[in-house]
Amino acid sequence: MRAAARRLLYIAATGILAAGCAGGPAGPQSLPWQQVSTLDLPGGTGRFDYTALDAGKGLLFLAHMGAGQLVEVDLPHHRVLRTVNDLPDVHGVIVVPEERRVYATVTARNQLLALDEDTAATVFAVPTGAYPDGLAYDPLRHTVWSTNESAGNETVVDAVAGAVVATVPLGGEVGNVVYDPAIDRIVVAVQGRGELAAIDPVSKAVVDRIATPGCDRPHGQVLDNVHQVMFVGCEGNATLVTVDLASRSVVDRLTVGDTPDVLAYDPPRDRVYVASESGWVSIADHDRGHLHARGSAHVATGAHTLALDPVTGQAYLPIADNGHGTPQLWEYRPSAASSR
Repeated sequence: MRAAARRLLYIAATGILAAGCAGGPAGPQSLPWQQVSTLDLPGGTGRFDYTALDAGKGLLFLAHMGAGQLVEVDLPHHRVLRTVNDLPDVHGVIVVPEERRVYATVTARNQLLALDEDTAATVFAVPTGAYPDGLAYDPLRHTVWSTNESAGNETVVDAVAGAVVATVPLGGEVGNVVYDPAIDRIVVAVQGRGELAAIDPVSKAVVDRIATPGCDRPHGQVLDNVHQVMFVGCEGNATLVTVDLASRSVVDRLTVGDTPDVLAYDPPRDRVYVASESGWVSIADHDRGHLHARGSAHVATGAHTLALDPVTGQAYLPIADNGHGTPQLWEYRPSAASSR
């Protein structure tokens, strides 16, 4: 959704939550995790957006959209390592260790920016379509794909040289983008058409479209690569669906918090995390396409994004305001009883 619409949703959610923490699914308001730390962050109480984790180096990159900053956190030493400024309306961020680079969408400038991961120096900045948001990396062709939400297309960029390789139209407003290595396809949530579009990264052509019935405005998504299941958050009807990519069908759905945004998947525990604009986080276990709710809770106003360590299952949530006017990073570990 466009920036103005997102801000209106945020304001509306804040008002609803102040009236009694509405906006979440019915059922037990608990989650199978334990909070283990907090870390004060710079930049004031503006909105955060996507996060990216380099687990090998213990570095977490936070798009502090409201402050126009990219914040780098050293997780083992529990400190903010550096802050990159002058990135107005920064949304998407991914880290690609093999390229030693961090890529971010600077939405107010309709740009994709590449930074050196070690020094934070700018490597290149290239134009995208209108309202660049989420990002994906194709390791075979060394390209970065920028989802341009309101333009309804993808900008494909050479991850090394910084040249725009192609623009791929999707035919409707788009959500997040994921590279699927098992089938060598780029998969985009086309929220304006209620479907997932599969793109051949060689020809840059849409080769398949998978309808997502029961999913109003598919936006966030995350892949279970082993079982070839895409988990998709449906902005318009507070739903998480699982799409079996082999059968090209929705095989299960689950009610989550209002306006689900960022999703994460924990492969060792077969667990899906859904962070919503309403501040609710929902967690479900996954078994061959089917979802089993483990809990939902209102974590904090605007807690709509998170990062997950794929080995330890540690979850990291940037919180715009801890309740006392300070932005913080909240860290959680899976509770012992919840681990498989």
